Amino acid sequence: MPKRKAVKMPKIKVSAGIVTGTVLDITDNSGARKAQVIAVLGYKGRKRRLPRAGVGDVVVVVVKAGAENVRHQIFRAVIVRQRKPYRRKDGTWISFEDNAAVIIDEEGNPKGSIIKGPIAKEAAKRFPNVAKIATQIV
Repeated sequence: MPKRKAVKMPKIKVSAGIVTGTVLDITDNSGARKAQVIAVLGYKGRKRRLPRAGVGDVVVVVVKAGAENVRHQIFRAVIVRQRKPYRRKDGTWISFEDNAAVIIDEEGNPKGSIIKGPIAKEAAKRFPNVAKIATQIV
């Protein structure tokens, strides 16, 4: 089996507001409602430090509430909103009302077909397939 090459996606510096154990709202129509972060992909940490993630990062989640066919299953998700304020290059500070994510597959395609609520510009830039189905980009 040939090895797949990883796609290099631009990483944007965002203050990390999500740690392992955080419960996220799932904003797409994949059937999941609430999910808990169990890992952060690509996080290189230190002993006894919790892995952190911010807007646009990919996390591994387990679905805690939602439809019966997705509950207790493990998925990848991209964080599209976070409560912790972060600063953009133009000097503006952004924070959202909730912590939210969109469930994706291994290639970065969203599982659902529509996203409810706004998503951050940083997540839309890194995941164009998620941005296509978003109703509002902030």
